Amino acid sequence: MPSNLTVEDKKIIHSLFWRSLALEGSFNYEKMQALGFAWAMFPVIKKYHKTKEAQAEALKRHTAFFNISPPLVTFPLGIAATMERQLAETGDIDPSTINAMKVSLMGPLSGIGDSLFWGTFRVIASGVGVALAQQGNVLGPILYMIMFSVPHLLIRYFCTVWGYQFGSKFIQNAYESGIIAQVTKLCTVVGLTTVGAMISSMVSIQFGFSYTMGDMEFVLQDVFDQIMPGIVPLALTMGVFLLIRKGVKINYLIIGMFVLGLLGAFIGLF
Repeated sequence: MPSNLTVEDKKIIHSLFWRSLALEGSFNYEKMQALGFAWAMFPVIKKYHKTKEAQAEALKRHTAFFNISPPLVTFPLGIAATMERQLAETGDIDPSTINAMKVSLMGPLSGIGDSLFWGTFRVIASGVGVALAQQGNVLGPILYMIMFSVPHLLIRYFCTVWGYQFGSKFIQNAYESGIIAQVTKLCTVVGLTTVGAMISSMVSIQFGFSYTMGDMEFVLQDVFDQIMPGIVPLALTMGVFLLIRKGVKINYLIIGMFVLGLLGAFIGLF
């Protein structure tokens, strides 16, 4: 660990590192890793925000949607910790930029983390481990754990240090040069684009209703596709979004879509 870090800094880094290991302990399909991120941030929030109101606001801020390749989560954790400290000590930072920073790092770091850990380290470690295990060698699973876990833990730890150190300098320089406003706007555009892509790739609904009249076959799904491909998933997503804005509980929406799907399949609509 760099020698210019104080004892207090090291305690924060250690706390972020160890708590980050439980990132997906409360994973859910509404906000994914948000609760794990907030839990990892709690010691930092409690340390720097002195009032209960400020702590509650900070925790609420970190329960926004978040999803990233887990081994690299400590980098945005470290930066978020320095931003929370600066917000509490000086107040010269817009709280919305903290989430903007997290959103801007999710995509790039997830691409790097997935390629590095799931596409490289895991494949190599599995190849070595399986080859030895097939020969009845007990070193197979042991080497697999070592070859995958050691690089993961080292990178995870040093990302905490780099994020924490880089964070304060980055925020100071970014505010002085006016980059923060531009980054916030860019993150908004990227976030909306990402949501649009997720709707297209993750929301799937197809109408199965059709009938034949003479030589002509009427297919309901083709009618919607001619209007705009993907219009049905978009309409469903926007409908759910509006219901959430009106205060309808997520559980009710899930049950409602489940029942709608069953009834639609039963009558041949889907």
